[in-house]
Amino acid sequence: MEKRHDLLFTQLETYRSHILDVLSSITEEEAEGVPQGFNNNIRWNMGHIYLDQYLWIHALTKDTDVPKEYNTWFGFSTSPANFTSETPTFAELKELLRKQPTHIKEMYGDRLEVEYPPTEMGMHTMEQVLIRTIFHEGMHLQTILDILKCLKVNSLK
Repeated sequence: MEKRHDLLFTQLETYRSHILDVLSSITEEEAEGVPQGFNNNIRWNMGHIYLDQYLWIHALTKDTDVPKEYNTWFGFSTSPANFTSETPTFAELKELLRKQPTHIKEMYGDRLEVEYPPTEMGMHTMEQVLIRTIFHEGMHLQTILDILKCLKVNSLK
């Protein structure tokens, strides 16, 4: 594996580890709260991070391991307010997020530069997809931190 590929996976693992560290300080109750001004909760953001990475991999390679219900629960424009069936628990989502970087590295680590037909965003390699999903994960980490801050402020009132 090339040095830059090692760096890419180190970044994926490091950023995911940071999210997991934040999640380790969050209670199940906090994970369910939806503060005023937000459409989703922390648990939804966890599922969305997990789903988004596999959706972009699927858009590129046409293979995926994510159950179809995940798109119904955690896809773009979904909300916990619309859940009609039992979704993965906070603990289950933490475990899925913990395992995901290793799974991706095992499945695609030797195919980062393989050319595929481009996705709707013009990405045509796994390397490009992972760069995009790491950025997206960072956005949702900030959303999780914002939700947590609002929940803590509201609990002081």
